[in-house]
Amino acid sequence: MGNRVVVTGLGCVSPLGNDVSTSWEACTSGLSGIDRITHFDPEAYRCQIAGEIKNFQLPEIIPIKEAKKMDLFIQYSIGAAKEALDDSGLEITADIEEEVGVSLGVGIGGLGCIEKYSAILEKSGPRRVSPFFIPMTLSNLAPGYISLLLGAKSYTACSVSACTSSNHAIGSAARIIERGDAKVVISGGAESSVTPLGIAGFASMHALSTRNDDPQRASRPFDKDRDGFVMGEGSGILILEDYEFAKARGARIYCEITGYGFSSDAHHITSPSSEGPARAMKMALKDSGLAAMEIDYVNAHGTSTPAGDLNELKAIKLALGETAAQQLSISSTKSMTGHLLGAAAAIEAVFSIKAIHHSLIPPTINIDNLDPECDLDVTPNTVKPKEVSAAMSNAFGFGGTNASIIFQKID
Repeated sequence: MGNRVVVTGLGCVSPLGNDVSTSWEACTSGLSGIDRITHFDPEAYRCQIAGEIKNFQLPEIIPIKEAKKMDLFIQYSIGAAKEALDDSGLEITADIEEEVGVSLGVGIGGLGCIEKYSAILEKSGPRRVSPFFIPMTLSNLAPGYISLLLGAKSYTACSVSACTSSNHAIGSAARIIERGDAKVVISGGAESSVTPLGIAGFASMHALSTRNDDPQRASRPFDKDRDGFVMGEGSGILILEDYEFAKARGARIYCEITGYGFSSDAHHITSPSSEGPARAMKMALKDSGLAAMEIDYVNAHGTSTPAGDLNELKAIKLALGETAAQQLSISSTKSMTGHLLGAAAAIEAVFSIKAIHHSLIPPTINIDNLDPECDLDVTPNTVKPKEVSAAMSNAFGFGGTNASIIFQKID
């Protein structure tokens, strides 16, 4: 057995709010953060709705001059990281800075800046492209800037694996601490792809909901009338620590990470498979040492696509068995936030941990007509009080990549 890994701090910037408490209150109240797109004029687009970040204030630790060199996903990640670090009560001092790392997941990166400078190049020529263009767009500049601004000098890297990115980043961070290669890792994910090209690309695949006249009810996982996912943006951050290190400094501990599982479908780059996700869940369960019946809650990947939602429920039954699956509470918080791509699993990790901490199962909203093929408890429309000792958070991505994390209440 390696070192135990615990979560001591949480931070988020989400379509439901720009901090954890606001986002969690909205989530448990069943509120939607989805509305008509304001980042650009969406009138010509098949999909005109998204879960945008609203009224974001630049974190004080970002110098104004530096902010101009950052795409939004970097700014969001720094805001969430600062909140998480403050929440943990950890001060990164000279004596521990080489024991603190950063591991983030990002799906696409600086798409907005790529679009902006592509237009400048086309209109004004190569000399008008900013010398900061490349750092603005690189995915690993999110963990890079967090490392720079917070003084973390250990492992600093970025996982880029589509919608599974954040779970891979969190799982990798846990492994680093388990091995004793760091005492603390700032981990999670960030994304800001609500842009003309981002929306156009996913809409062309017919992947996005076109319920443009009713945006807050557009994301409807497990509902019979779901018609695709809704894009979201933001960042979720966890502070992971070696248990003995956290205990010695008197840290408040939210939970322990006891399981991490991963797999590849080797099936199709976009079409879902139930066998691959099931293997990731089984691996996480084995890693945790828990029995299937000990999992109380699954925060589902649940994107609101016709095939994907039912595929995941099938995978849950394959992984945990029919009996364990029937006693589970399941929900998709994407019904409220939309799908944050590379940051999705990070926000959902925050919500899974809050579910443990507050003994509440967030709802899946917008279920008017439950899909008749959905035969598990997906917590329709209303928050449910329930003791949660162990929660599993799932993420599956294009390319057939899967990862599951298990968070467990600590004795």
